[in-house]
Amino acid sequence: MSTGTLIAIIVPVVVVLILIGAVLWFVNRRRRLREQFGPEYERAVRRSGSQRSAERELREREQRHEQLSIRPLSVDTRQQYAQDWTRVQQEFVDRPGEAVQHADRLVTLLMHDRGYPTENYEQQLRDLSVEHGRTLEHYRAAHTINASAQRNDATTEELRGAMVHYRALFTELLNGDEPPGRGTKTERR
Repeated sequence: MSTGTLIAIIVPVVVVLILIGAVLWFVNRRRRLREQFGPEYERAVRRSGSQRSAERELREREQRHEQLSIRPLSVDTRQQYAQDWTRVQQEFVDRPGEAVQHADRLVTLLMHDRGYPTENYEQQLRDLSVEHGRTLEHYRAAHTINASAQRNDATTEELRGAMVHYRALFTELLNGDEPPGRGTKTERR
């Protein structure tokens, strides 16, 4: 076989292999983003109107998240938060609206102590989405109900739902750096 024939065979094969590699890389990157962000991936696609711009935004969130100083809690701090949560849940019996507001403040304080910026709700959502995308809907729902409660426009059942939603994110933030099965009692409630 001549050199020209070999080149005519090898070059297209190499081009096809490069194209296959590029397609696999894009598919894997998209799958990784879907798995990492969970429902937040689809929300970002709907909000932005295109998969490409949504994925760009999610990668920007990842880059910002890498700059944050997210830190684990000490055992004592974790136990104190668990006790605080128990008190908030107990308060719900007599003062459900206030308990929901206290749950919101406790979750925000926990975010802050873990290293998340807490000045802006929308930024909180973006920052939390990188590691907590699967529980972010709980936080959104709780936040919405809390806003209704502050206007005295929430039923007791809605307030109970807010507590359940706050607890989902609270538990994940509290035990996020713990190996499975070694968290606090808040996991089992």
